[in-house]
Amino acid sequence: MPPKAEAQFTLLIDGYNLIHAAGLLGRGLGPGGLERARRSLLNQIANTLSQAERPRTAIVFDANDGPSDQPSRSRFREMWIYFAVQVPDADTLIEELIRANSAPKRLSVVSSDHRIQTAAKRRKSQFFDSEIWFQQQQNRQTRSGNPTKRKTFKPSHPPPEEEVAFWMKQFQDQGLFDKKRDKKS
Repeated sequence: MPPKAEAQFTLLIDGYNLIHAAGLLGRGLGPGGLERARRSLLNQIANTLSQAERPRTAIVFDANDGPSDQPSRSRFREMWIYFAVQVPDADTLIEELIRANSAPKRLSVVSSDHRIQTAAKRRKSQFFDSEIWFQQQQNRQTRSGNPTKRKTFKPSHPPPEEEVAFWMKQFQDQGLFDKKRDKKS
């Protein structure tokens, strides 16, 4: 159960559901791809929310797909990030967070999952389908004159050698890269 202070969220997001709805996964995720998609989503959400909205926002992910070194609860750009560690899945944790919220009528829940939408309805919280909410946020960002680029990710450091080797092999197998022809001189 979340601490009382954290139960005052006004925005609760089903993270992987939104990643899929936003089209951030693509096909053929290589090593580290899910982490990049997660980070891209978190940055996009943070960029569309106001400074006042971010600390009252929680984004929940399943723990079995989370990074092994990630704590069950952390902060990212003032938003709360949860990995469902001591519960069966993210949906269960989201339901707990909805139940724990002392002002559920002020809570907005983002998920296309009917189980979560039902839990939100039960507490008279607003709910939004992930795809619709994501598009509204993109439109909101564009109207504010500060558009974010969709699906952008700029790493802070070069990828690990294993990841480079993985993608080189993928491109070679597809005939998109010829080692001899494309080798730098």
